[in-house]
Amino acid sequence: MRVLETVGGPADLKKLTGQQLTDLAAEIRDLLVETVSRTGGHLGPNLGMVEITLAMHRVFDSPRDRLIFDTGHQTYVHKLLTGRAPKFDTLRQQGGLSGYPSQAESEHDIVENSHASTALSYADGLAKAYRLRSEDRHVVALIGDGGLTGGMAWEALNNIAAAKDLKLVIIVNDNGRSYSPTVGGLATHLTSLRTNPRYEKILDLIKKNLGRTKFVGPPMYEVLHGVKKGLKDMLAPQGMFEDLGLKYVGPVDGHDRQAMEDALRNAKSFGGPVIVHAVTKKGFGYAAAEQDEEDNFHQVRPVNKPRGWTDVFADELVRIGHRRPDVVAITAAMLHPTGLAPFAQEFPDRIFDVGIAEQHAVTSAAGLAMGGMHPVVGLYATFLNRAFDQLLLDVALHKCGVTFVLDRAGVTGDDGPSHNGMWDMSILQLVPGLRLAAPRDGKRLEELLNEAVDVSDAPTVLRYAKGEVFPDIEAIDRIGELDVLERTGTDVLLVGIGSMAATAMDVARRLEAQGFGVTVVDPRWVKPVDPKLVELAAKFKYVVTVEDNGRAGGCGSMIAQALRDAGVTTPVRDFGIPQQFLDHAKRPAVLQEIGLTGQELARDITELIAQRSGDPISEPNPAGGRPGGA
Repeated sequence: MRVLETVGGPADLKKLTGQQLTDLAAEIRDLLVETVSRTGGHLGPNLGMVEITLAMHRVFDSPRDRLIFDTGHQTYVHKLLTGRAPKFDTLRQQGGLSGYPSQAESEHDIVENSHASTALSYADGLAKAYRLRSEDRHVVALIGDGGLTGGMAWEALNNIAAAKDLKLVIIVNDNGRSYSPTVGGLATHLTSLRTNPRYEKILDLIKKNLGRTKFVGPPMYEVLHGVKKGLKDMLAPQGMFEDLGLKYVGPVDGHDRQAMEDALRNAKSFGGPVIVHAVTKKGFGYAAAEQDEEDNFHQVRPVNKPRGWTDVFADELVRIGHRRPDVVAITAAMLHPTGLAPFAQEFPDRIFDVGIAEQHAVTSAAGLAMGGMHPVVGLYATFLNRAFDQLLLDVALHKCGVTFVLDRAGVTGDDGPSHNGMWDMSILQLVPGLRLAAPRDGKRLEELLNEAVDVSDAPTVLRYAKGEVFPDIEAIDRIGELDVLERTGTDVLLVGIGSMAATAMDVARRLEAQGFGVTVVDPRWVKPVDPKLVELAAKFKYVVTVEDNGRAGGCGSMIAQALRDAGVTTPVRDFGIPQQFLDHAKRPAVLQEIGLTGQELARDITELIAQRSGDPISEPNPAGGRPGGA
C-alpha cells in the first residue's frame, strides 16, 4: 500500500516515520506529474511545495489553525493531504476538484484566492479576530517572493508588524520566480539572503572561540552581539523585515522537511508575527520542470499548441515596434502568458516587467505616456480589476495615450471563477474618453491594435479570448465603423461582440432557416457606441446583442441606453454572462451552461419574437429563466 493511501487527513501525517514521509513526498511528486500532465494545471509551483506543505500540516493543526495560500494554484499538495487524494484525477474537470482552494471542497480551505498578494491581509484579519475572541489558534500565511512584489502585501506587513501579539506565521516561499523570474529590488534583496552566510553562524563561531578566554571572551561577545544589526546587514541583510518589527527565521531549505518543521515550530512558539524564509526550487524533483527556462512548467503547456489569440497579438506588436520606436510594453510578471516575450526579445530596452503590481503598472504607463512614449500594457482581463482607480484617474483623467491589451477575456473555463474575464467591459464603460475594442478574429485583432496605438489622447483597450484564435470572418459591408457580416432582412439586428461574433453568425443561420430576416454586425469598437449602430437599429423590429461579458453594465446595456437616448424604440434584448461566479469547466461547457450557444440563443430569440407577435410558441423553452433568456 502506498503511504498516500494511508493519509486521510493532516492528523495521519503526525503518525508517519521519517522514511515514510520521504516516501510520501516521492509519491506526491509522481502523482502530480501523472495527473497534471493529463488534466492541465500548475505543475511547477506544486512540485516545489511538497516538503513545505508536509511541514505545515505536521506542525500546525488544520483546520483549527488556519492555512492561507497566496495565489492558490500552489495548493495541490494541500489537497492531497486533506482527504482529496481519491478525487485528484478530477482536478480542473467539470464537477471535479478546483485548481484553487475551495470552501465547498474542504473545511481545510478558507480563502479561495487565486490572485496574488492578498494572503497577508486575510491572515492579518483572521489573526486579529481570533485574538479578539480569545481563541488559541494560529494563522499561517504562505506567500511567494513574486507575491511580495505586490504593494498590497507590504500594506499588510506594515499592519501585521504593529500587532506584536498576533499568532501569525508568514512563510515566504522564495524560488526566485513568480510566473517568470521575480524582478525588482525585493528579488535582488532575497537573492542576497539566499546566497550570503547567515550572521548567526558567524556569531556562534565567535562565541565559541571567545568563550575560551574566561575574563575577556564573554564581555567581548556581548559587545559583538550588541552590534549584530550591522553584522546582520553585512552578512545576511534580512533587516528589511526586522526593521518592520517582524521576527525573521531563515533562510531555510524548503526541500528539507525536517528543517522546515524545526523552523515552523520555533516560529509557532514565539507568540507573535514571525517570517520564515524558505528557499525552494520551482519544479523540484522533476528534471524536465527544473530545466525549463521559461517558467519551470508553471503550467503544463500542450504539445503542438494551435495558434492562439495571444500569438497573433505577440507577432503584431513586434511589427508595430519596428515601425513605432515610441511604443513600449509593460507586464505585471506575465511576460510569456500575455505574449510580450517576443517584443522583449526584439526590444529589450522597451519592455518593463514591474512584478505582480498592476496598480503601479498602470500609473507608470501614464508617466511613460506623459514622457512621449506609447505604452502597451498586457494583462489578463480579470487582473485589470485591481487597477481600475489608476486607469480612471491616472490615465483617463490626464488623457494619456495608453493601450491596454486584455488577454483571457470572457469565459476562460478551467481556472474557475476568479479568472473568467467577465467584468472588464462593464467597468470600462464607466471611464470617460476610453475607447474599447473587441476583435472577432485574428485579422481584426491586428487591425484594431494598430488603430489603438494611433490614439494618443485617451486610453484604448483591446480584449480577446483565451485559446485558439477563431477563423477569420470577412465583412460584406462597412457602415460607419461597423462590420456587416450577414444581411438577409430587417427582422433582427444581431450585434455579435468580439469573440461572440462567430456565435452570432450561427444564430443568424438558425433564425434564417425559420424564415426570419437577420443582419449581423460586429461593432469592432464597442465603446463609445457608434451612432451608425443607433441609426441602423431604428430600421429593425428587434435588436439582439451577444457578448461574453457580464450583462450588468455590459455592451448590451450601453447599446440599449444609446437607443433610448436617441428616441429609438426598437426592443433590445441583451445576452451575456449572468452576474454570478462561474464554476470551472471547459469553455464550451460553461457557455452551454449559461445559454450562450447558437442553438439556445436562436431558441430564445424565436420565443421572444413569438411572444411579442402573439404567435403560438411551437417549442417551449425550459430555460426561459436563464439570464439573457426570453
